[in-house]
Amino acid sequence: MRVLHITASDVWRGHEQQIVYYINEFSKKDNPQVLLCVPDTKLFEIAKTNKNCSVYSLPFKSVYSIKWLKLIYTIIKKENIDIILIHNSKAQTMCVLSSLLFGWKTPMVYFRTLIKKVDTSYFRKWKYNYKGIKKIVCVSQAVIDKLQSAINDKNRLSIVGSATDLEEFHKKEKTGILHRELNLPEDTLLIGNIAAFVPFKDHKTLVNAAELIVKEITNVRFILIGIGELENEIKAMVTKKNLDPYFIFLGFRNDVPNIFPEFDVFLFPSKLEPTGGVLLEAYASHVPVVACRAGGVPEVIVENETGLLCEPENFNEFSMKTLQLLKDKTLRDKLVTNGYQHLLQNFTKEIIANAMLHELEEVLNN
Repeated sequence: MRVLHITASDVWRGHEQQIVYYINEFSKKDNPQVLLCVPDTKLFEIAKTNKNCSVYSLPFKSVYSIKWLKLIYTIIKKENIDIILIHNSKAQTMCVLSSLLFGWKTPMVYFRTLIKKVDTSYFRKWKYNYKGIKKIVCVSQAVIDKLQSAINDKNRLSIVGSATDLEEFHKKEKTGILHRELNLPEDTLLIGNIAAFVPFKDHKTLVNAAELIVKEITNVRFILIGIGELENEIKAMVTKKNLDPYFIFLGFRNDVPNIFPEFDVFLFPSKLEPTGGVLLEAYASHVPVVACRAGGVPEVIVENETGLLCEPENFNEFSMKTLQLLKDKTLRDKLVTNGYQHLLQNFTKEIIANAMLHELEEVLNN
């Protein structure tokens, strides 16, 4: 089965990482892979190193770009593509337009990872029901719930979740690397958060919860990793609340697998998370989680078994449950053990890639 992956994304986030997992795992099963993406991206550079993947690239300017529409058609013919796996909305639009313009009939599967309504216009709803798109695979039930009102044939909807790489996130023990880097006393407790500074990640709830936490535990630091449009606003909020001594902003880091296990708790108040792939990384790193009961997070965390959940924006509950974890080693150990087993049984890159491969094979067999 020759699969063509298509994305017009120019960022590197969980979905782009999952594309790499698919390419690598599909290739192991003698399924030659082809990728069409934007040049000068991390995805492009990584895919080029896979000898079993042919990589094409083109700068993206518009979904109506004739160059993109023609290149899709050219690749399908040249590479004898059996099926197309579409990875973002812009690519979906271009695939539909290319199919209409050049008349090709190669079946398409769209992998959807956003919690967002799509019936906001006639064209958007029409393209999601286009006959050439045989299946829409969603990363969680939360994505389906938001999408399904626009889909005429609900049988086209299915779920394949997120994955993480246990080879990359192999470190599970604290080594004190962050304490040494930040010149912190050894007994300092570290509460971590890894997320872009964008509205739905809800760093404001984290800061409000921190204000309550430091009233009970002072030997604590909140380590925030990420960049984004709201970073300065959150820093100003921290300063206004006189919390600067307790917060450390590390920006973008390339060594997340190495520093993740240094956290005593992973605090994740994101309130519109399609699945929360970073929570799987917490599982892999043996870090207990306090997260938001919203979006696809409850599909990843078994409440009170693999992690603790709080209501969206409820900073009182976030502070209470974080303090509970910091004070209760037995509970921390329980969540860490159960979380890791939950990951092994459901969310490794091998399991998830096999699930997606099954979806593609089902389309071809039908």
